[in-house]
Amino acid sequence: MDKQRIIPLIVATALFMENMDSTVIATSLPAIAADIGTSPLTLKLAITSYLLSLAVFIPASGWTADRFGARMVFSIAIGVFMIGSIGCALSQNVTHFVIARILQGMGGAMMTPVGRLVLLRSIDKSALVNAMTWVTVPALVGPVIGPPLGGFITTYFSWHWIFLINIPIGLLGIFMAMKYIDPIKSTDPERFDLYGLVLAGIGLAGIAFGLSVAGLNLLPWPIMAGLVALGSISMTLYVMHARRTGSPVLDFSLLRLSTMRAAIIGGFLFRLGIGALPFLLPLLMQEGFGLTPFQSGLVTFASAVGAMGMKTLAARIIRAFGFRNMMTVNAVISAVFLAACALFTVTTPLMLIFIILVVGGFFRSLQFTAINTVAYAEVEPAQMSRATTLVSVNQQLAISAGVAIGAASVESTMVYQHVTELSAQVFPPAFLVVAFISAISAWWFWQMPDDAGHEISGRKVAEIASRKGAAKAATKAAVQGTQDARDQRLG
Repeated sequence: MDKQRIIPLIVATALFMENMDSTVIATSLPAIAADIGTSPLTLKLAITSYLLSLAVFIPASGWTADRFGARMVFSIAIGVFMIGSIGCALSQNVTHFVIARILQGMGGAMMTPVGRLVLLRSIDKSALVNAMTWVTVPALVGPVIGPPLGGFITTYFSWHWIFLINIPIGLLGIFMAMKYIDPIKSTDPERFDLYGLVLAGIGLAGIAFGLSVAGLNLLPWPIMAGLVALGSISMTLYVMHARRTGSPVLDFSLLRLSTMRAAIIGGFLFRLGIGALPFLLPLLMQEGFGLTPFQSGLVTFASAVGAMGMKTLAARIIRAFGFRNMMTVNAVISAVFLAACALFTVTTPLMLIFIILVVGGFFRSLQFTAINTVAYAEVEPAQMSRATTLVSVNQQLAISAGVAIGAASVESTMVYQHVTELSAQVFPPAFLVVAFISAISAWWFWQMPDDAGHEISGRKVAEIASRKGAAKAATKAAVQGTQDARDQRLG
C-alpha cells in the first residue's frame, strides 16, 4: 500500500479519536455524573484535568520522539490513551474519572505533535499538502460530530461506549503504525531540559486551564484571572530561560522563520476565532432557537461536510495561487462566513444555515491545511521535533482562548442588555468579535515572502514549467518567422 496515503490516514485516525473524545463527553455529562454519584458541575471541573495533562506533557513530546523514536512514542501514546479510555469507562467515582482523564491527556499530548512528526519525517515535502489535509480533517470534524454522537450513544446505548469505542480504533492504529511507519529516530538526541519543562508546563497549564474554565463559567473570575496570571509569569520565566539553553522544550527561535512566524501568530489569531465556533453555535441552536442537542448537532455537522469537501481540492488551490495569496484572502473569506452566523435568527431557514456552515467549513478547512503545512516550509530536519511541539502548543492555547473570548463576549452582551438568561439576541456580538479577530490574521499571512512554501505546494515547479513552455513557444514562433521570411525571399 502507498505510504504517501496510508501514513496520513494512520495519523488522522488517531487524532480523530482524540478530538472526538474530548468533545463527545459534553452532551453526556449529566448521565455520567448521575451514574458515578456526583454533579455535572463537579464533573466539568474534573474533565478540565485533561487540558491540564495536555498542557504539561506536550512540551516533552519532541524530545521524547527524538530519544525513543517517533513510531514507538506514537504507538505508546495511542496505548496510553486507550488505557485512559478504559479507566473512564470503569470509573466508579470522580477520583477515578480524574485519574483516567489525566492518562488520556498524557496520551493525547504525545499523539498530536508526534503524529505530525511521523508525517513530516515519512512524507516527501512535495506531497505534504495532501498529507496535511487528512490530518486537518479530524480537528474540524471531531468537535462538530462529537456532541450529536455523544447524545446518540448515551440515549440509545450507554455512556460507557463513548470511551470503549476507542479500543478497536486504537488497536488498529497501533498495528498499522508498527507495520507501515519506519522506525526513524534522532541519532544525536539533545539534553532533556527538565527545568524548562516545569516552567513551560506550569505556564501552559495555568493559561490553558484558566481560559478554558472561563468558558465553562465554573469558577469566580479572580481565581481564573489568578491562574492565567500565574501561567503568564511562568511562561515569561521560561522565555528568559530558553534564551540561555541550547535545547529548549519550546524553541521560540523558530519564529525567526517567516513561514513559521505567520503560522504561529497568524494561525493563533485565526484559530482563536474559529475555535469559538463549536462553543457558540450549539449554545445558539439550543438556548436561542430551542433545538434539542441532537438536532443542534445535526445542524452544526454541516461544518464537517464542508471540511470533507475541501480534501480533494486543497493541493490544487494552493498550487494555483501560492500560500501567501491564498491564505491572506481565505482568512478574510473564512471570517466573513463566521460573521454571517451573527445574522442567524429563529426565522432563518435551517437550509440556509446549513449552506452557510457547509461553505464556511470548506474555507476554514482549506486555511487549516495551509497553516499546518506552511509552518514547516523552512524548518530543517533536525528542528522538526521542536517545530511540531511549538505548533501543537499554539493550537491548544488558541482553542482555549477562543472559548474564553466567545464566552466573555456573550456575558458582556448580557450585562449590556440587562438580561440574565441566554437568548438568541446575545450571540451576534460574540460572532462578530471572534470573526474580526480571525480576519486580523490575514495581515500576518501577507507578511510572508511571495514564494513562501513553493517547494511544498509545487507552485515553483508549475511556474518553471510555464516559463519553459512560454520560452519554447517563443522559440518555435521565432523559428517559424525565420522560415516564413526565407520562403518569401525564395518566392
